[in-house]
Amino acid sequence: MDADLLHSALGSATAGIISRICTHPLDTAKARLQNQSPGEAAKVTQYKGPIDVLQKTARTEGIRGWYRGFGAIVVGGTPGTMVYLCGYELFKKKLSRRPTTDHQSRGGSSFHVPEFFVHFASGMLAETIACIVYVPVDVVKERLQVQQRINRDNHKHSPSASSRSSTTYRGSYDALRKILRYEGLSGIYKGYAATLVSFGPFSAIYFGLYELLKDTARKKISANEQQCVSGSFSIMQSLDDAVPTLEEEQKELPFHWLVACSASAGAAASWITSPLDMAKLRLQVQRGRSAATSNSQGNTNLAYSGMIDCLQYAYREGGIKGLFRGALARVMHFTPATCITMTSYEKCRSFYANTLTF
Repeated sequence: MDADLLHSALGSATAGIISRICTHPLDTAKARLQNQSPGEAAKVTQYKGPIDVLQKTARTEGIRGWYRGFGAIVVGGTPGTMVYLCGYELFKKKLSRRPTTDHQSRGGSSFHVPEFFVHFASGMLAETIACIVYVPVDVVKERLQVQQRINRDNHKHSPSASSRSSTTYRGSYDALRKILRYEGLSGIYKGYAATLVSFGPFSAIYFGLYELLKDTARKKISANEQQCVSGSFSIMQSLDDAVPTLEEEQKELPFHWLVACSASAGAAASWITSPLDMAKLRLQVQRGRSAATSNSQGNTNLAYSGMIDCLQYAYREGGIKGLFRGALARVMHFTPATCITMTSYEKCRSFYANTLTF
């Protein structure tokens, strides 16, 4: 195995586990907020925000309720994170490969793909591949996170069906087994397109902004260093004129700059794509509810025919606010999640590169 790829694989696996331990409760809060509708306002179980979700979940289910679906994330999500980040590095390397001086001297093209497009496209391509692993994990995780509401709704419509409902999952493995049994392989991958539509733009926007912010930080640091040495030009002129070399692009940023870049990119990307994530979640949960209803009653009632229909319904139901229901919880989850993941990834990859020798 290529040494750089091995370091990236080990770094991404370590970073993925660290991030999930820290942020899974916020992901649970996001899922439960996005899956409730304004019509539930009169109910005791109505959640007012992320903190309210965590408090009520702790009271009714204990701290364990915060980590529903965590097993699926660790077992399946870790390989997914490895595929995701390693795939991004490989695509970025391929798309941003620069023509050599020797190649240009022989009359080769000097065309260079814009860096933002490279990172944007690499993020989208990496997500496309990683979703093969992520989607089953995501389906299991979110079914577990919201199953109390599904069982309550099923019991309301048919009390006798609740004991037989296939949505009573005892854990990640039990959920996977029952989904495969009652819905087949299509139940696991039914949300692939919706997940890709949701997370594809997120990854593309995230990596585009993340790399752009890192590049800006490197230029600023380089400009400060040069000003300290020469004192002959301004920082602003350096930021505008400096074109980073390959060595500068690969230079490791200080820890606080990594935190700032990853957190800022994560917050922006998660907010922008929140409506897509909300629609994806509702479609996945609907799949589970319809499967339970058809198994116990022999019929199905689908509220949404697809992602566009779900977005239109959310808009009619609550306007712009309805589209961004759970957006704050999503930002609260993804900002620290991406920050911890990417900061840990960068540092762990450097650690393994300096520690492991071949």
